[in-house]
Amino acid sequence: MKKRTLVVGATDNPTRYAYLAANSLVSKGHPIELLGTKIGTVAGQEIRQGEPHLAEIDTVTLYVGPRNQPPLYDYLLSLLPKRIIFNPGTENPEFEQMARSQGIETVQGCTLVMLSTGQLNE
Repeated sequence: MKKRTLVVGATDNPTRYAYLAANSLVSKGHPIELLGTKIGTVAGQEIRQGEPHLAEIDTVTLYVGPRNQPPLYDYLLSLLPKRIIFNPGTENPEFEQMARSQGIETVQGCTLVMLSTGQLNE
């Protein structure tokens, strides 16, 4: 079974990487959850706001810049993901260290590239 991925910074704007990643994940058979600031739908999924109760999140992929991440720290860590992907422009040494200290793998990479090379299935 494919692992559930939470796209943080989800948007229904088709020019944004978070939109492309959500659609690419779904097209490759990955179940997704979407978290964003605006209501919308991407790849047949509703974008949720706030801190929804989510279970069995394997991977969090970030599309939120480091200055907007601190309010999300506790919530995202509480989901107990196995890994967090810091996409280009989202790198955050403080959050990466917090995650690693809880045994969460951190990856500085691009979800779209990882999908195209099969790395996201690992």
